[in-house]
Amino acid sequence: MCGIWALFGSDECMSVQCTCAMKIAHRGPDAFRFENVNGFTNCCFGFHRLAIVDQLYGMQPLRIKKFPYMWLCYNGEIYNHQTLRKQFEFDYQTKMDGEILLHLYDRFGVKKMASLLDGVFAFILLDTANRKVHVGRDTYGVRPLFKLLTDDGFLALCSEAKGLIDITHGMGTPASIVPFPPGHFEVFDLKPSGKVQSIQMEQFHCCRQQPSHAIYDTVEKLPISKSLDEELVKSNIRNLFENAVRKRLMAHRRIGCLLSGGLDSSLVAATLVKLAKEEKLPYPIQTFAIGSDDSPDVLAARKVANHIGSEHHEVTFTAEEGIEVVKEVIFHLESYDVTTIRASVGMYLVSKYIRQKTDSVVIFSGEGSDEVTQGYIYFHKAPTPKAAAEDSIRLMEELYMFDVLRADRTTAAHGLELRVPFLDHRFTAYYLSLPDEMRVPRDGVEKHLLRESFKGLGLIPDEILWRRKEAFSDGMTSLKKSWYTYLQEHLESMVNDEDMEEAYKRFPYNPPRTKEAYYYRQEFEKHYPGRAQWLSHYWMPRWIDAIDPSARTLSIYKAEKDQ
Repeated sequence: MCGIWALFGSDECMSVQCTCAMKIAHRGPDAFRFENVNGFTNCCFGFHRLAIVDQLYGMQPLRIKKFPYMWLCYNGEIYNHQTLRKQFEFDYQTKMDGEILLHLYDRFGVKKMASLLDGVFAFILLDTANRKVHVGRDTYGVRPLFKLLTDDGFLALCSEAKGLIDITHGMGTPASIVPFPPGHFEVFDLKPSGKVQSIQMEQFHCCRQQPSHAIYDTVEKLPISKSLDEELVKSNIRNLFENAVRKRLMAHRRIGCLLSGGLDSSLVAATLVKLAKEEKLPYPIQTFAIGSDDSPDVLAARKVANHIGSEHHEVTFTAEEGIEVVKEVIFHLESYDVTTIRASVGMYLVSKYIRQKTDSVVIFSGEGSDEVTQGYIYFHKAPTPKAAAEDSIRLMEELYMFDVLRADRTTAAHGLELRVPFLDHRFTAYYLSLPDEMRVPRDGVEKHLLRESFKGLGLIPDEILWRRKEAFSDGMTSLKKSWYTYLQEHLESMVNDEDMEEAYKRFPYNPPRTKEAYYYRQEFEKHYPGRAQWLSHYWMPRWIDAIDPSARTLSIYKAEKDQ
């Protein structure tokens, strides 16, 4: 996890422009660097480093003797860099996982390079010999990237939009800032003036495809039964999931895990603890739960931590403390989505605790599982298995606006690196290839296939394996009163009825329908005026009459009997 920033063809004083890059300094608290490009004085790279792999040679832009005309700035981890290095017999100069991009690009070009990367990444690769700028982002947008491109060819790129909003340029009209699309790469011609022209934008991978790098993976080609034997399917799911966690152990910094006590984070934490012992990591895995004293999440997480033997930390917070950080959270998120903000408060506070009170820096989490495995409660109402499968794909394609955005920004705000094994390419491709009927809720239980796959192993307690879905923003507080209720009650007095009557006029795009949503939008506009298009729509359940994104408001929600 780092912060990357680059300008090509700046019309303004570079030293003034560089102050904009300091707005993402939180992403890389260990070091930073600005570097102009040889021969292009109005082109510049900025980099904020969080040192995870190769402490000595990890600064960027990365340049090596073999390719003096290449400049690489990237944010991410490439889990198969050693495998590819051996496969193609590349001669490495550093221990950096990102060096593989330079060798792959040189041998195969940008499209094959991007498709062979097993990991999460956002990259900017400059080839001055061929006067090309290449930009790309991982399949699910786990690593963020924003782009500003003017009509006359000035290009600016940054990990977060806040590093671009004050960039100045010679054109009279404001330039749009847009999220770079996940799973795509773009190629620009670099002109002698330093300005650019886009010549190619292409998708290199989507979640429904088996990734190109699978043939070089450490897990062999999976055995497939023509009759789709369920036991074989469950074995494949276990193997791919364990492999997803194992490959993410790549780090020189201490690893920890967020643990809400739900199915997803519990499976991640339990597998992580098991593999850490096998790999003989020199420290116990720390797990972190957040909530109020009687929150169902805290109680469930405690059971899991005791079961797996992690070094467990419980972070308690009051509603007042949560409300106090809402403005900071909106600034970091760059979003006004209601459910994203609610869920981000807890993740922001627990990340703050991890940074201040522990030495864990690489943080595992359970994001992505609900989208892949149809974990949201509203999937019980899907009209057909086909409709459910299609909605699962939609959710995955939109992750970069919602759960993945929340997970990245709340951890990055405190200089932590997030890892999400449920979004492993091999795991998601396999799970989504299974018949639609196999993936739907069964016997009134969502994620039935995933739960069945880990049944009888003793990896996590049975009551957690079969614990019903509880949204993170709901499970943090007691069943008597949800976190969202505290927020709504507080914000009721912050927005008056007249404001709500004018909401459609003031905010014609994605107009807020509640006082809570109005407050969030108002705060968002203070930091990012006129940028509402970053969010295409609010996250809401489907196939059910819902006026609020919280699962606890749905008619099909049932609380656990023992809570």
